[in-house]
Amino acid sequence: TLIDTAGLRRKRSVHETVEKFSIVKTLQAIADANVVLVLVDAHDGLVEQDVHLLGYVIESGRSLVIVCNKWDGLESERKGALKSELDRRLMFADFAEVHFISALHGSNVGQLYAAIDRAYTSARRKLPTNRLTAILEDAVASHPPPLVHGRRIKLRMAHPGGSNPPVIVIHGNQTEDVPEHYRRYLENVYRRELKLVGTPLRIEFVTGANPYAGKRNKLTPRQEYKRKRMMQHV
Repeated sequence: TLIDTAGLRRKRSVHETVEKFSIVKTLQAIADANVVLVLVDAHDGLVEQDVHLLGYVIESGRSLVIVCNKWDGLESERKGALKSELDRRLMFADFAEVHFISALHGSNVGQLYAAIDRAYTSARRKLPTNRLTAILEDAVASHPPPLVHGRRIKLRMAHPGGSNPPVIVIHGNQTEDVPEHYRRYLENVYRRELKLVGTPLRIEFVTGANPYAGKRNKLTPRQEYKRKRMMQHV
């Protein structure tokens, strides 16, 4: 089912009640969708309204395809400048494919169907626990987590926590101290290894309780004998 929502104008231009209602309906459509195509006007470039809308799509966990329309009418210099702007300002949405089209002439519009399929498939892919854990082990071996209070964060295993968008749950020690840059590193590794395209990926950390907390080790008779001998010299 394809839903064509009303275009969203800049906030200062929105006065009529019917326009405000159309914005609400657009946001509802995003929340209900599997894949969202955000249209950017190539002549206007990436405006703040576009950036806010992209942020909302990602926060909603929706798969995303960015479509730059009216591409045919631009000069080569302007095309290069716009591509640079998109690369710079859309780093937070670098998982999304960007397509340059002309809706008026139909140029490259057909490519959007395959992009939608890739994003939808990635969002709903089943992620086996053994595969997620193996990727985690390789990632940690290549780039270990940082030290926190003199102790290294330990990440032991991973398992799926949901789909659409995919959620990966990682278990370990001191996971509440995992820095954002390391979370981003793991996200990029999982995207690369699992070939996830066009979908947000959420990583959640869980710190396992220490099963030996509050318990004393029970010494064997031999250990008890050695302990007594050592105490004689104290």
